[in-house]
Amino acid sequence: MSTPPPRTEAADSEALLRRLEWTVIRRLDGLLQGDYRTLMRGAGLDLADLREYQHHDDVRHIDWNVTARLQHPYVRQFTEDRELAAWFLVDLSASVDFGSDTRAKRSVAREFVGVLSRLLTRHGNRVGALLYGTEVDTVIPVRGGRMHVLHLLQRMAKRPAESAPGATQLRDLLLAGQRMIKRRSSVFVVSDFISPPGWEEALAQLSRRHDVTAVRLYDPLEMELPDIGLVTMRDAETGEQLLVDTHDVGFRARFAAAADARESALLAALAQAGVDTLELATDDDLLDAILRFADLRRQRSRLASGGGAPSHLGMLKTDSRRAS
Repeated sequence: MSTPPPRTEAADSEALLRRLEWTVIRRLDGLLQGDYRTLMRGAGLDLADLREYQHHDDVRHIDWNVTARLQHPYVRQFTEDRELAAWFLVDLSASVDFGSDTRAKRSVAREFVGVLSRLLTRHGNRVGALLYGTEVDTVIPVRGGRMHVLHLLQRMAKRPAESAPGATQLRDLLLAGQRMIKRRSSVFVVSDFISPPGWEEALAQLSRRHDVTAVRLYDPLEMELPDIGLVTMRDAETGEQLLVDTHDVGFRARFAAAADARESALLAALAQAGVDTLELATDDDLLDAILRFADLRRQRSRLASGGGAPSHLGMLKTDSRRAS
């Protein structure tokens, strides 16, 4: 009996996109009901209206002539340019190969890029990507159409699992995004954000020009260790190995405390950079996660337009671990 030929990246990408189109994208199309403003924001060129300045408004949009006449700050509102591009800055370094169950963070990243890319290109938008392994070595220019989405997925699939070990320099990816993306765009930074400090300011600079969303990948095992006895743990970034006793209650408590501290510092850094955050776990439902994110954006858009803050806005989380 002959063995079947190995599956190519093209066939794998086609199968993945077809599965996502049937299981996620078709349902998102119906649930979002064409409201893609929640996923991509435009800067716009045409003046639409004036309204009173509110806290968190962009001071660059203040109309100083009207402000001087009325003795109260007013901001200009614009109609959105719906032909903006979406860029994916994708971290495919060694740490995203980790997954404690059937899916690795790398797979979650590829599925997310596939869903968003196809969802946006189906409605006339264009997408591009920068891929990072140990450096930014792949630039995929913005284009539209299903074939372009397949090309993007194939390029991600060609990246070898277990990339060359070495500390991820997320700052390099963000600085490359600043250099490469000339026009205002929607930018999705897809990473587990396991990187030495220094990326925070680069992310803040990127968000000053573009609409940036941090798509944070994680695995539940990175947050809390189960009691499974002696385990050899390996740092995917450096290759260092360590034998630990997960039966030790004190060790598990210290691990959880360190994970909580790292989590708090990361979320604070993302908030300080002024970006929206979508957290995706390896055991998360992609459809639910994107809908939570769209709901958060919808609420914030309503607040920015003067609709008032819903009572639950401060408690709304995109992370399923925090959803009630």
